[in-house]
Amino acid sequence: MSDSQATKGQVADAVKGNWVDRRAPRGLRPYLRLSRADRPIGTWLLLLPCWWGVLLASLSTGAFGWRGLWIAVGCGIGAVLMRGAGCTWNDITDRHIDSGVARTRSRPIPSGQVDVARAMGWLVAQALVAMGILLTFNANAILMGILSLATVAVYPFAKRFTWWPQIFLGLAFNWGALLAWTAQAGSLGWPAVILYLSGICWTLFYDTIYAYQDAEDDALIGVKSTARLFADRPLPWLRGFTAGAAGLMALAILLAAAPAASSALLVALCAPVAMAAHMVWQLSRFDPALTETCLRLFRSNRDAGLLAALFLALSVAL
Repeated sequence: MSDSQATKGQVADAVKGNWVDRRAPRGLRPYLRLSRADRPIGTWLLLLPCWWGVLLASLSTGAFGWRGLWIAVGCGIGAVLMRGAGCTWNDITDRHIDSGVARTRSRPIPSGQVDVARAMGWLVAQALVAMGILLTFNANAILMGILSLATVAVYPFAKRFTWWPQIFLGLAFNWGALLAWTAQAGSLGWPAVILYLSGICWTLFYDTIYAYQDAEDDALIGVKSTARLFADRPLPWLRGFTAGAAGLMALAILLAAAPAASSALLVALCAPVAMAAHMVWQLSRFDPALTETCLRLFRSNRDAGLLAALFLALSVAL
């Protein structure tokens, strides 16, 4: 297969040489692109708060076990499916906006690879399989999963009525912290709520960096974002989001792990420190005028979130 054949229909901001463009069956490629399977960072950003939630609940209850393992695996599969369904919904609602933005006009719907009816069918298929996984959790977690649909439905419209659409993305993308905690602990608790708020601060951080890629196009078509709101003074805000993400995560850990052994608590508190250190490193390299750098830093937040998950996992092991 030639390079031109492999990359036909490729989305502009997809990872170069990704498996969808090179290996996936040709007829399935447009649907996988709708699900952002060629851009896996979003799946990681949806999954990591789930892992934080189940690990923090395990630290609080003193048990992980087979149930915790299944919740972690189930959330992994669910993150792929629900991120795919959410992105499909986003592309359906944004199809007219996407056609006017350089970075997004190559997406499957505005480029004509998939029509709206087929995209809707693909959305429903993904959501139904994800529901099957959700039904293996306890009743409270199932309720949390159903409630999450409201945040997914509203997010694509947020940029039309608020300068803070990143908050609505944070509400949707970090819901897994609440769901996974509830699946493991049996009911919702304050540590999970505070962890959820920490994740929202993290989302405000990384998605503001991401939004600077589109700031000029967004201004032309009238779409709002924190990047446009902050303009040429993003650093004070991004520093604040960093402090909020780390501080709230530390508070959640203190509330959840107070009965735990001191060594486990100390290791757990390394999670927000490590994540904040990575975010500070990003700020040292951030330049809103360099779109490729913005995209690279945005993608690096997978590592920031994994650092937090790693220390939480170590604390559970202790």
